[in-house]
Amino acid sequence: MKIKKILLTTDFSEYANYALSYAAEFANAFNAEIGLLHVIEPIIAPTDFTWENYDIAELEKKSREYTQQTLEKIIKEKIPENIKAYPIIRYGRSFDEIIRCSKEDKFDMIIMSTHGLTGISHILFGSTAEKVVRKSPVPVLTVRDPGHKFEML
Repeated sequence: MKIKKILLTTDFSEYANYALSYAAEFANAFNAEIGLLHVIEPIIAPTDFTWENYDIAELEKKSREYTQQTLEKIIKEKIPENIKAYPIIRYGRSFDEIIRCSKEDKFDMIIMSTHGLTGISHILFGSTAEKVVRKSPVPVLTVRDPGHKFEML
């Protein structure tokens, strides 16, 4: 098995942080690099008058700046220095962009948390992790239990 590039997804939640430890262990074991991906969902402004004083372009700019800073902070504080890691920002539907990024940037595997929708929303829409697992061209490691500590032997 050849793993040189790992795509690690994050939504900045605690659940995503659990997946990070798995990615770091894999990257260390295989001497691989990590692309840390966050997908910014499109801003859909309502047509009512409440949004007339908001500049959507400015909101998107601030969102990108926040995302870039947060990704860089995660890399600096949570990924060991001996592992090459870099931020990736995409725009669109999360599962589409994760799949597209894995193909375009030729990642060897995807690591992501399974935290997602529950109840009726889950039945109607499914989770991002489920869609990625079904459509991914590369292996996907999904991390579920935050109480389980990963140790590679």
